[in-house]
Amino acid sequence: MSMIRDLRAAVRPSRRRDVSPYGYEKSAPACPNSAIVDCGVYREGRRVSDHVSPAEAMARVRSEGGFAWIGLHEPTEAEFAGIAQEFGLHPLAVEDAVHAHQRPKLERYDETLFTVFKTVHYVEHTELTATSEVVETGEVMCFTGRDFIVTVRHGGQGSLRALRHRLQDDPELLAKGPSAVLHAIADQVVDGYMAVAGAVQDDIDEVEIEVFSSGTNGKGNGGKGSPKGGDAGRIYQLKREVLEFKRAVSPLLRPMQLLSERPMRLVDSDIQKYFRDVADHLARVNEQVLSFDDLLNSILQANLAQAAVAQNEDMRKITAWAAIFAVPTMIAGIYGMNFDYMPELHWKFGYPAMMLTTVAICFGIHRGFKRNGWL
Repeated sequence: MSMIRDLRAAVRPSRRRDVSPYGYEKSAPACPNSAIVDCGVYREGRRVSDHVSPAEAMARVRSEGGFAWIGLHEPTEAEFAGIAQEFGLHPLAVEDAVHAHQRPKLERYDETLFTVFKTVHYVEHTELTATSEVVETGEVMCFTGRDFIVTVRHGGQGSLRALRHRLQDDPELLAKGPSAVLHAIADQVVDGYMAVAGAVQDDIDEVEIEVFSSGTNGKGNGGKGSPKGGDAGRIYQLKREVLEFKRAVSPLLRPMQLLSERPMRLVDSDIQKYFRDVADHLARVNEQVLSFDDLLNSILQANLAQAAVAQNEDMRKITAWAAIFAVPTMIAGIYGMNFDYMPELHWKFGYPAMMLTTVAICFGIHRGFKRNGWL
């Protein structure tokens, strides 16, 4: 149990209200004009070299043992070519790592595991609108071998610098090798999903409250009982953002299951047990994201129903007033006909009698519509 607590403390940041555990900045490259953010050699869980090239790092690993951890940020083909050749990375995986925009997956190429994670960052906003960006995605790709791990990051968020420092503070865990780093990255990514899911839930709750309050108590739109015109646009925008979130979460379920259930030579047996915890959290987030989609569908349908009800109410009011104004129109039309012999044409009280009759009928119709809720 103590090992479980130590592992979780090492790879998980403290639980704060922050919507993402990732650092939201681009790490400064270790070398100017280079995509390499950091390159270090670790032996027995401790960092034994700084400011070395990937070739020098691998030379030390092969001669003295340990493993190398090379971190890159958005490398070009030319920048990644030397590293790919040094570590014997498969060309297909290299192409995916350079061009990014990949689906989360786990692939094995000879003696290397290639893993793709989608990082998700919640975009803070003062007010949710029909054009608000709610989630922003990036990518972290890992090449895991027996004595190395190469991480390639795309996007302005998802920094692994803080994670590297936390792992270096726990030599016992880091001594497990590259698979310990892979688990820590997976755990941090999934923790990010959980934080973003909580923030998105708040946005959905806000929209839900506004939609139903505007349609029930008549106070959501300046005293009118109809829903706000922008609600449908905001709900649809949230659905688009939730779909983007879902594309990051759902495809990762299978890779996490494989890492937690299938024995792999490149994954330490002690570390493999902790992938189950990551897979469990990921399954929980996936269920939550799926519920978001269903809930937004229900909210959108309710909003459209409210809009239809509001239109029906407007049409009833228009119809009621048209019926009221039809009475004086009819009477004026009848007595506007130029016949010589018509009742009351030459009666002294004919005009006031017709006016009083018209007002009385209109008043009676108005009361009837008012009583029935049409006005």
